[in-house]
Amino acid sequence: MIGNPMFWLVPVASILALAFAWMFFAQMMKADEGTDTMKKIAAHVRKGASAYLRQQYKIVIIVFVVITIIFSILAYGLGVQNPWVPFAFITGGAFSGLAGFFGMKAATFASARVANACRTSLDAGLRLAFRSGAVMGLVVVGLVLLDISIWFIVLNYFIPEMEGGYKLMTITAVMLTFGMGASTQALFARVGGGIYTKAADVGADLVGKVEANIPEDDPRNPATIADNVGDNVGDVAGMGADLFESFAASILASALLGAAAYINSPLQNNAVIAPMLIAAVGTILSILGVFLVRTKEGATQKQLLKSLGFGVNISAILIVIASFFILKMLGLPLGIWGSIIVGLVAGIGIGQSTEYFTASAYKPTQKIAASSSTGPATVIISGVGTGLISAAVPLGIIVVAITLSFGFATGFSFDANSLNFGLYGIGIAAVGMLSTLGITLATDAYGPIADNAGGNAEMSALGPEVRKRTDALDSLGNTTAATGKGFAIGSAALTALALLASYFEEIRMMYVKFLDKPDELINGTKAIDAQFIDFVKHYELHLMNPIVIVGIFIGVLAVFLFSGMTMNAVGRAAQKMVDEVRRQFRDIPGIMEGKAEPDYARCVEISTKGAQREMLTPSLIALLIPVVVGIVFGVPGIAGLLIGTISSGFALAIFMANAGGAWDNAKKYVEEGHFGGKGSEAHKATVIGDTVGDPFKDTSGPSLNILIKLMVMASVVTVGVAVSYHIL
Repeated sequence: MIGNPMFWLVPVASILALAFAWMFFAQMMKADEGTDTMKKIAAHVRKGASAYLRQQYKIVIIVFVVITIIFSILAYGLGVQNPWVPFAFITGGAFSGLAGFFGMKAATFASARVANACRTSLDAGLRLAFRSGAVMGLVVVGLVLLDISIWFIVLNYFIPEMEGGYKLMTITAVMLTFGMGASTQALFARVGGGIYTKAADVGADLVGKVEANIPEDDPRNPATIADNVGDNVGDVAGMGADLFESFAASILASALLGAAAYINSPLQNNAVIAPMLIAAVGTILSILGVFLVRTKEGATQKQLLKSLGFGVNISAILIVIASFFILKMLGLPLGIWGSIIVGLVAGIGIGQSTEYFTASAYKPTQKIAASSSTGPATVIISGVGTGLISAAVPLGIIVVAITLSFGFATGFSFDANSLNFGLYGIGIAAVGMLSTLGITLATDAYGPIADNAGGNAEMSALGPEVRKRTDALDSLGNTTAATGKGFAIGSAALTALALLASYFEEIRMMYVKFLDKPDELINGTKAIDAQFIDFVKHYELHLMNPIVIVGIFIGVLAVFLFSGMTMNAVGRAAQKMVDEVRRQFRDIPGIMEGKAEPDYARCVEISTKGAQREMLTPSLIALLIPVVVGIVFGVPGIAGLLIGTISSGFALAIFMANAGGAWDNAKKYVEEGHFGGKGSEAHKATVIGDTVGDPFKDTSGPSLNILIKLMVMASVVTVGVAVSYHIL
């Protein structure tokens, strides 16, 4: 039995989200795609993006088959895993892949139409681009809620009743594992897409803008189409798969923590469905927020940001009000409402902080642009410094958010007896932060759509007024993309912490359900009655335990190793792209005069092969490290590993994303006419800075937040191995 009929709002919200996503897609498809040239360019981009995703999914399917076989052996052969896990893993990956695929399809069809809409007005272009981005946002939240609804209904039917509230513990523990499938798919999408887009972008910028002194997105540049394709496979498909996993993991981790906190209470079922209902109502309110985004002709960057922010903020305010009534109807303590508000405010705060440090309307980015007067070295130094300082604010926000969300959920009682309730509060805060993901993700997906629209306008030689409008939307998109990355990384920190708490609940489930040792003593208490703190003491999870310290250092090692490998992967792929663009300029007569068409397909092929080849090793390392640490060092090693990964990964990801975003917008600021404008020495210096920042903000940085969650999720799914077969 489902228990509370309020649950049925969750599948209803998922259907509404998918219906409106389809409506926005259909409206976008009815818009005029423009001239024959605009249609031809858009077709090139669509073809390249589809070809890349087909190749990526072929590799991912092989990886998924291998991992599913391993999970099946653990479940059916060794008996240290729930037999539902292999199926949950597959569905998580499949739904995550679908979310990215549908979002990418919408984006590739939208770019030319947005460029054409800008021939009419800035408002027409903004609304079309944003609603096309909303397709991605609503598809992601719709598929997450649909997947959760299906699993909750199926598992409630098939899993028998158990004493002591363990049925809901088992259901939520199984559901949590489909997040690993989503994380695995998301990491391949982010890493592969990031390598693809930045190899093309770096090649296009270094040879086109710096060496050949031609504009960005100039049709004479052979790497332009590959660059536009990359925006879609990396920033749309990759981000969609990423936030699909965050949204799902935050809801399911909170559900499991709720089941544990209220394990012997009649409120247990309500505590489990509370995060699902908050996410469902937030999804409905996100749909409303999408309709509120509009602007006026000649709007400044601040006014454009305000236009996007209006829809997001209204949705956030309404979810605060709605969540109060949800908790009241469920009979849960209203302190949890405070945790939800904390999560929402933290998400907005991280977004505002990112906007301040990356938008060209504010001083940090303007100072980076000003440093261009003395060359690229000072631009790079200034950008690194800005990125490092910018990480302090989100870190502080997360510290406050964790403290307050724990405090509100426990009545500010920071002791062992209230630990489970406090952890549930942290999980609910992560749900609160992501509750309006439908519209928040729309602002992020808007960015690459606007960028591609600008590229289409440039390559189609549209008038200066159109290009001015697309440039305004593109610059806004750089900021929203940076804000979206900051938001994604911030949500990853809270979600990962909730998942870390869930790890210990999975240990309890392992003893009680799968190892059939409910009477084994854990800190002097039978496993079936043991609390979170009992497992912490049993496994000596304190800083004087050298195994925990070793685990922390391995976590930091993993973060820096992964970042270095993905950065170098971009560098190697970009070198091949630079060589190819130079070759075409040199060997194909008439390119620079516009009399011959470059070989765009060759550049697309280089990016595709480079991404496919380079994404595999770092992604597999992320999957293997938690398993190896669990086998060697057991639970204490895993605890340290995850603490080291979450803390260092969050800080490094924020630094990289913000530094890269600031460099990008410093270049845009110069291109607007400041410090000499396009073609000046200052412009060339900022292009170099932007090129350095490209893999920071679009490959390594955003991939880190998936790394954080994947390593936690891999640890959760393989907890039976760490408990049963560790060496030390």
